[in-house]
Amino acid sequence: MKYVRMPIEAESPEQYGYDRIRFNLTESSLRDRPLSDLGVDLQDFQRLLLAYGDHRGHPGLREEIASLSGVTADQVLVTPGAAGALFLLATALLEREDHLVVLRPNYATNIETPRAIGCAITFLDLAFEEGFRVDPGRLASLIRPDTKLVSLTCPHNPTGTSLSEEELREVLDLAEARGCRLLFDETYREMRFGGPLPVAASLSSRAVSVSSLSKTYGIPGIRVGWICCGDPELYDLLLAAKEQMGICGSVVDEELAYRALLRRAAWLPDIRARIALAFDTVKGWMEDQDLFQWVPPQGGVVCFPRLREDVDPDRFYRVLNERYGVFVGPGHWFEQPRRYMRVGYGWPKPEELAGGLAGLAAAASDALEGR
Repeated sequence: MKYVRMPIEAESPEQYGYDRIRFNLTESSLRDRPLSDLGVDLQDFQRLLLAYGDHRGHPGLREEIASLSGVTADQVLVTPGAAGALFLLATALLEREDHLVVLRPNYATNIETPRAIGCAITFLDLAFEEGFRVDPGRLASLIRPDTKLVSLTCPHNPTGTSLSEEELREVLDLAEARGCRLLFDETYREMRFGGPLPVAASLSSRAVSVSSLSKTYGIPGIRVGWICCGDPELYDLLLAAKEQMGICGSVVDEELAYRALLRRAAWLPDIRARIALAFDTVKGWMEDQDLFQWVPPQGGVVCFPRLREDVDPDRFYRVLNERYGVFVGPGHWFEQPRRYMRVGYGWPKPEELAGGLAGLAAAASDALEGR
């Protein structure tokens, strides 16, 4: 495999330096939680046996994941984050020159791992002018007789757009009719406005669903994600891949993840209220300025606005970072023009979000051509 560093990671806030950022609008999750939010009695952990865990994942954790996913615990494989799940799937399913169709823009791992393998990739490119909509008819036209995998994300990162349930079922029917697999990255599923879609893997054995605790619950530091898979043969293949990568997950991380999911029902109302408040702030800001254009998101905590054409992107990013201390995810993180940017509005505190949005407006005004 030919690995390259992804710009989204090489230029991430943790690499750039949090101390250099005043207003962090790059994050694609809710704000990180402290360990105390999990209600963990550290005395309990004194008795936690640090042995190899169940290779499929903590049994109680898999039961909790299954209960919110509409699958059985035997169809859940716990992974080191959603990123680990995506890597497992790509390396287990794909070989050099295998063909797949991938949504773009996208979270970089969904593209870079197949690219490192040497796959033949056809991109389903989303267009601002079309509301970043996934058109099942256009997707059908890209699937070849030898297509092995279709890779979609919903709600989408970085645009925040979403399929409808009707469109999801149309895509599933397409995968079944064409005999290919559907990878459905559902990391933002519980943050979809209007309620979550059914888990794709609960509707078809051709679908494999991926999610994690990192985004909705704001606990990326424990590195726990999962795969839901209703095909026993494929599940065993994925388990074999996981065992060869690391045998099992961290028993400490998985115990913490289990305790977190036990609090899910208590957390979700507050999570959704915080997202709604932050979204209203961004929506109001977008309506009050004219240097950015956007497609309003339908879920998640990110959006993907673009600068007006008479704003110089290079100058904009320079003054945004250096003068105003604001950090966003520039378009090149997602193989898009730098006019575009991912703005994360769920992670900042309300006053940080307001300050960051003010900095965006000021930087765009400073970068107007002819000034």
